[in-house]
Parts: sequence; structure tokens; C-alpha cells
Amino acid sequence: MFKKLWDVFIAFTRASNLGFGGGPAVVPLIKAEAVERYQWMDNEEFADALAIGNALPGPIATKMAAYIGYKVAGLLGVLAALIGTVAPTVIIVVLLGSLIMKYSNSPELKAMLQAVRPVVVVLVADTAYDMGKKSFLTGSSWGIGVVTVALLYLADIHPAIIIVVAMLFGGIMYGRSKKEAKN
Repeated sequence: MFKKLWDVFIAFTRASNLGFGGGPAVVPLIKAEAVERYQWMDNEEFADALAIGNALPGPIATKMAAYIGYKVAGLLGVLAALIGTVAPTVIIVVLLGSLIMKYSNSPELKAMLQAVRPVVVVLVADTAYDMGKKSFLTGSSWGIGVVTVALLYLADIHPAIIIVVAMLFGGIMYGRSKKEAKN
């Protein structure tokens, strides 16, 4: 059990502390740990967890950490994952806070962050591509995708609302067809 807890802690320490750019930037790193490195879940389950996590309030890194930590090692896994996600950053900010504030506007730091941004975009796009291969398998899934793009960019509807509506739609439409197939 200690080995599982340690692995969860290390996985989320790595993912959360290398994720420059906030929430979306950490998703590919969590996926690399949970799906590829430790194989705690497959791409489809990761996509489902991400969809549910995006529908809930709060930072995506902590929601994914709690879900995956619980899946791997129960409540202690949640604790290990959350500590791995939050503690290193808290410690760095507390210990290096004055240094961070001193250099936050330095041209060198700004240049480094500018160089990291395209890397983050490519990592997020790669994760989206991997998840898309498993998500866009039918005409109805493409239809949902097109409607989502329209709602996001033309109607300016919040993503959480779209996710909840899609979950309800899926439960009604796809749940009913599975029930009918059984009869």
C-alpha cells in the first residue's frame, strides 16, 4: 500500500509542478502519469474523468488528483495525490516568495515563459487528439462536437453548462438506447 501511495504522490508532484500555464497545461502531464506511465486508467476513462472534473467547480488539477488518487488507493490515495499536487507549490511560494516577487517582471523570466507557452499548447493539443480518437466515433458524437463549438464560440455559453447538458443528453439518449437493446 505504501508503494501505491508513494507512486500517487510522486505522479502528482511531477505533473502539477511541471505544468506551466495553469489548469489546462497540467492535464497532459496528469494523463502521462495516470494513463501512460502507471496505467491506472485508459484514455477513455481519463476523458470521462476530465469531462466530469470540468463540470465541477475548482481547479482541474486537484479534482483529477482526488479522483485518480481515490481510484488507486482510496481515501489515503486522495490525500497523497492532493498533497503531491499542492504542497510543493505552497512550499516553493512560501520559501521563495520574495524572490519570485523580485523577478516577476524580469525580461529573462518573461522570455522563458514565452518559450514555454507553445510547448504547453502542443501538449494540450496532443492530449485532445488522443482523447478525440476515442470520442468521435459516431455521427452523433461529431454532432455533439459541432454543437459544442457553436455554443462556446457563437452563443458564449459557459463550458460547465455545456458539459452538464451533454451529460443529461447522453443519459437520456444513449441510456435509453442501451435499455431498448437489452429488451
